[in-house]
Formats: sequence, C-alpha cells, structure tokens
Amino acid sequence: MARDGVAWRPDPAQAAASNLGVFMRAVGAASQAELVARADADPAWFHDAFLRHIDFRFYRPYARVLDDSRGAARARWCVGGTTNVVLNALDRWRGTPTYARRALLWIGEDGAHREYAYRDLDEAVCRFAHGLRALGVGRGDVVATYLPNIPEAAIAMLAAPKIGAIAMPLFSGFGAEAIAARLSLSRAKVLVASDAALRRGKPADTKAIADEAAAIAGCVERLIVVRRFGTPVQWTEGRDWWWDDVLAQCTAASPVEAVPTEEMEADAPYLLIFTSGTSGKPKGVVHTHTGFPVKCVIDLGLMQDYRAEDRLLWMSDMGWVVGPMLVYGVPVMGGSYLLVEGAPNYPDPERMWRLCAEHRVSYLGIAPTTARTFMAQGSDPAAGFDLSAIRVVISSGEPWTPDAWRWCFERVCAKRAPLLNFSGGTEMIGIVMTSVVEPIKPCTFNAVVPGIGADVFEEPVPGAPGRSAAPGVVGELVMRGRTIGLTRGLWDDDERYLETYWRTWPEVWHHGDFASRDAEGFWRIHGRSDDTLKIAGKRTGPAEVEALLMGTGLLAEAAAIGVPDPVKGSALVCVVAAKPGVVGDAALAHALIDAVVHGLGVPFRPKAVACVPDLPKTRNLKIMRRVIRAAWLGESAGDVSSLVNPESIEAIRRAAIA
Repeated sequence: MARDGVAWRPDPAQAAASNLGVFMRAVGAASQAELVARADADPAWFHDAFLRHIDFRFYRPYARVLDDSRGAARARWCVGGTTNVVLNALDRWRGTPTYARRALLWIGEDGAHREYAYRDLDEAVCRFAHGLRALGVGRGDVVATYLPNIPEAAIAMLAAPKIGAIAMPLFSGFGAEAIAARLSLSRAKVLVASDAALRRGKPADTKAIADEAAAIAGCVERLIVVRRFGTPVQWTEGRDWWWDDVLAQCTAASPVEAVPTEEMEADAPYLLIFTSGTSGKPKGVVHTHTGFPVKCVIDLGLMQDYRAEDRLLWMSDMGWVVGPMLVYGVPVMGGSYLLVEGAPNYPDPERMWRLCAEHRVSYLGIAPTTARTFMAQGSDPAAGFDLSAIRVVISSGEPWTPDAWRWCFERVCAKRAPLLNFSGGTEMIGIVMTSVVEPIKPCTFNAVVPGIGADVFEEPVPGAPGRSAAPGVVGELVMRGRTIGLTRGLWDDDERYLETYWRTWPEVWHHGDFASRDAEGFWRIHGRSDDTLKIAGKRTGPAEVEALLMGTGLLAEAAAIGVPDPVKGSALVCVVAAKPGVVGDAALAHALIDAVVHGLGVPFRPKAVACVPDLPKTRNLKIMRRVIRAAWLGESAGDVSSLVNPESIEAIRRAAIA
C-alpha cells in the first residue's frame, strides 16, 4: 500500500476505456468530479443523457425526463413515455448477435446445469407470460415467487412485468407466516413455488410451506408449482397448476411473435420487494419499469464497469435486491450471469472459488461477511484456484473491516483487479460507489452516484435545516438530489414512506446510515444509524469497534451494540462468534477488551463480551445488530422473518442473562 493509503490505482488507458470514461467523453465531462457536480446541479440533464447513451427503449418517447413539481418525494420520471422492462431486457435483442449469446447459466446445489441463450430465455418468458394471461393475470396483479435460485425464478420475474403485472420475489428461506404476511399485504393473485428445495443438502418441503401461507393469506387464486425434485406434493384442484402445464397453454409455433409485451407507462410499478423494518410490518418497496433497470445500469454498468462480455457471479437470494439486479439489470446490458443454487461454501468449503475458476468468472460480487466466513474457515482462493479471469470484484451489504478488505484484495483480486464497494439499499440500490477511474483506499468509496446529491448531515435538530458535517465527522447519509432509481413509495403505506425517509429534513432523503468523508473526498459507511453507539460523548457506528475486534484474528464475526447504562448513559457490549479452534472463555474476552481499549481508549472499554455460536444474519449475510441489541435487552426484535438463523436470538438472550 502506498504511503498515502491508496491500495489500487487505475491504469490511465483502462480508465479511459471504461464505461464511465466513455460516457464522460460523450457528455464533455473532464473528470468524475465534474460529472457528479453537473449531474447534482441538473439531474434531469444527466438522466436524459444517460437514457440516450444506453439507448433505453420506449414505445412512446417521454415528453419530460423529470417532473419534481410536487416535491422530491413525489418526483416522476420519463413523463408521457411508455415502455416495459422486458422490452429492454429481451425484446430489444431480437435480430441482433446478442440473441444467440448466453444470458444465464444455472448451476444447482446438486451439480445440475442448464444454459439459456437470450433466444431461449425470451421464448420461455413468452410461454409463461401467455400462461399467466390464460389464467386471468393482467395489469397490476401481483405475482409472487417463492423459489430457490433456479431458472424458473428469473423466467417468472420477467414474465410478470411482460404482461403488465408486478413481480414480487420472496426470500426462499421464509416460513409460512412470513410469506403469508407479504402475500396478504400485496394481495398477491399468484404464487409460484417449487415442489421442494435443497438447503445445504437438507430437503425442504416448500410446497407444503406455500400451501400453508396461501391458506393464511386468503388472496392467492393460483399456486403454480415447479418440479425441482419430483417429490410428491399435496394438490388443491382448481387452484394448483404445474409449471409445465402453464407453459403448455402456449401452442404458438413462435411464442416470441405471438405473445406481445405490454406497453406500460414509464413510471408504472413492476417490482415489489419487501424489506424488514425495525418494528411493525415489513416495508414493500415499489420500483418502476424505467427506474429500477436504468439505475442498475448506472450502478453496475456506468460506475462499476460491468460489460456485456463479462460473466457475473453473485450468490444471493432472489428475495433480496441483488437477485432482481441480476434478473433485470444484466439483460438490459446484454450480458450474462451465473445463477447458482445454494450457499457459497456448500457442498464443499471452496465452492465459490471453484465456480469462479471453472466458469472463468470475470465479474464477482461478494459480501464482507462472506469474505470473513471464508477467512474463518482458512480458505485461500489464490492458492488452489485460477482466478485470473476476474477483472472486477464488487461488494455491498455492510461496511468492510480492514482485515477482510485486505484479504479479499490480496487473495481474490490479486492486487490487480479493483475491489469496488457500493452502499445504498433496496429503495434505490447505490448512493455511494467505488469507480474504476479513481484510486481506491481500503474500505472506502471514491465516488457518489451522479444526480443523487449525496451528503453527510450533522445530527438533526428539531425544526432546523440540515447542515453538512465537516470532513472526518460521522453524520447521517442523505440525498439532496434526484435519482431515477428511487422507490416511488411503500406499498399501500404512503404515510410510513414520508415519515421514514422525508420528514427529518425538508426535501432531503434521510437514508438511515452513518457516513463520513475525509478531506480528500473518500467516503466511509459506518453502519445503520439506528445501530448508534454514543459513548463518552462520541457518536459513531459499530464498524470502528468491530474492526478492532476482528483485527485480533480470533473471531469469525463480531457485532458492537450500545446498551443503556445508569452511569454513562450508554455502554458498549460486544457479541462475537469465535473462529474454529478458539475457545470462547474469559481469556478471549480479555483479549478483545484489550484490543478495543488499545484502539479507542479506556472510555470505550466494553461493559461485556459475549461469545455465541452464531450472529443473526439475513440470507445475504448482513448481520442484524438491531436484533442482537433487542435480544440482549430482552425486547421484541421486530420483524425477523428475513433471518436465516433465528435460533441465534435465543443464544444471545441466554448469554445476556449469564
């Protein structure tokens, strides 16, 4: 690493040839900073230029790219235009060389393979779309998918918007009650499920779970079942349909000609993703035919240089935002991706690296917790696998710890490929980014998404306008500008949408993350601001403490939480999981306490250190600190349906009592 802290610098020729470099020349921007400044000052200019640059297709051209006359929370995009996400993801490639190229390669947990060229994917989507229409599904109806990562998940998610319906992917690990809650809130008309699923080699009767959820919700008219393993299932005549029988309803010799794509208003909803709230019912984030796919291309294509010739692997569930990014974003760019069923380290601990080597993956997505998991199991991808095809690694989901960032940069990127981090959320994908045209410092972001007007605000004062925080000061991440990818609201819950995001500061999006930026313009995300640690008068996120804990080399994962204290007001508690072979005893606790005190000072001395088998995580491996804090304090943890390991909550409660 250079003395200035820079770990990677772009080659000037490669930066110039990048998607961002090409676009900057096209609009006459001399630098990334100039592009962002112009876009923030005039987001309509930026988005109009970008839509034309990528040749985003419309049936009827828009009359106005942005109408924010009703305020930022009510901004509308591509007003007067009509389009469809499927027009841009599939239809546009007919009659082009891309139509014969691979769109996705599916790899099952059991080693099964299936490959789809764009032609194959288009035909399958048309057949299923026709079948949905024949079953009475149309504009505005919600089609829910409760499927593992199999091709039918992508096909169904494309077929629904093709006919003007709304796709609602659900986390494949949900239980019946969690599914039923989302079916009921969305009033889903159709549920697509599999007969069974493998979860780390263990079969799960997903049809039975779907049956129970549909019975509770009471709104599902059709339950379509994919034969994944051919296991016997309970059947409800008149409601249940086999996937193959739905496809068979389309008897046209050329489905792509016989099944038209619905012409939709550019701002019409097509995607509904539920995300957990800190309390109460889950939040239904609504995305539109123009907004979500265009923002995918801005984030992955423009800022992080995904190209049509890349082979992308990012192992994530369809129920989280990464899944829809692959299904809708990659085809709009004419690229290909690997759709992989199961976990990165099962059925063998090095599965992900083996897939990268065997399939010459060039564009890899990884979460920091995934990297720490590989570190804890002693994985060394550079030693046993040929990863030379990897040219870009991207990451998201949570802040990096320095040791995990260095491990990934050295052992996966080989210090050659850039490690590009981004942070945002289900509501708009990315806010802050790492791009390929600027130097990279570990754990930081060297850019913001153009047009967003990203800023860091000081702690809010009731009735006062927002004020930008000084360099190096941790504050609230906000958006002052306008972005086409921002959700148009929460499903049937407008008041919650306004209260959650828009009322802290007028006309400013309050994201809920802690952030800071240094004098050189490098950004850091410090975790959720509802995970606030305010100790010894200093307000910070948990990432700084967790970096010190992980830096001991003794832990697989760690979470720092603040708990009420009668003397200090707030005290620090560290809940950790030890590496294999490390004993979670008093000696470990003392070593961790010493690391925090040495790094941050005596005022930050942890009140308690608890070693538990596992920390509560979502399927995309995000550690849920609010759940840890609630479990420690014996409080309700709110919506925990997205957890893959709910049993971890009870272990934390027992540790707190002990």
